[in-house]
Amino acid sequence: MQLDLNLLTALDALLEEGSVAGAAARLHVTAPAMSRSLGRIRKVTGDEILVRTGRTMVPTTRALAMRAEAHALVQRAHQLLSAQQELDLAALDRVFTVRWHDALTAACGTALTTAVHRQAPGVRLRLSAESGTDDAELRRGEVDLESSSGVPTLPDIRHRLVGKDRLVVAVRPGHPLAAEPLTPERYAAAEHLTVSRRGSLRDPIDEVLTARGLERRVVAAGPTAAFALQLVLETDLVVTLPEAVTRTAREQLGLAALRPPLPLPDVPLYLLWHQRYDNDRAHAWLRELAGETVQALFTPPAAPSAA
Repeated sequence: MQLDLNLLTALDALLEEGSVAGAAARLHVTAPAMSRSLGRIRKVTGDEILVRTGRTMVPTTRALAMRAEAHALVQRAHQLLSAQQELDLAALDRVFTVRWHDALTAACGTALTTAVHRQAPGVRLRLSAESGTDDAELRRGEVDLESSSGVPTLPDIRHRLVGKDRLVVAVRPGHPLAAEPLTPERYAAAEHLTVSRRGSLRDPIDEVLTARGLERRVVAAGPTAAFALQLVLETDLVVTLPEAVTRTAREQLGLAALRPPLPLPDVPLYLLWHQRYDNDRAHAWLRELAGETVQALFTPPAAPSAA
């Protein structure tokens, strides 16, 4: 049987868009042509691929299992055939999935989206929430760019340090900790909240306290920085978070930021991507733009000019 590799591109678009009309628009073909491609894919695979549920179409179990591999194969073919072409941002038609920490997305997701749309109107961004477990989405090509506070251990995952953030102690207005000079003992005696998508009640701060013979009481773990800050606003709980990436959210809630009473390690911020994208010019453009956007968080605001 002779296999038409154009069907792979059609399959990727159909699974990406979840509809014949959406896939047709993405590949700049007519809906009837895409419908015929879906029919041929069904015949080749022996699977319906997309089935109608009410007014929408949903992928079959086999389609879900094929989606990541089909996407990766199309991306590899795209890189193979276009590696030496000049990047035309005005004509670039691509979907990028960016998975960042929620606080980072809140801090500069708008700026990144605006910059991407201004430079490359045909590019679409998926700003995806962090997963609660370690997975291989970056390696499978389901995620294009990821944030992390640690250097990746896998050899095929590239990384770039884009900044280091210092920690601050966030408390509600009028919190007892803000009434007097903050000491390590008063800090440790407060009731604390951690931010962990895995629900961890400990973080590196506990190691610093332990080295000084102190121990804090963590009463809750929140899944996101946004949740933690809202909880802090409504209680006497204390949360210690990166200063730059949470600055806007804290200011919007009117929270006070206290300097930690003991030296705490800075929080590094890395951007991660798979090595398959090293020579992908469109991906390199996205990496550079994302790096500039994140680095702007760490740039002190310009002083007002003299009158």
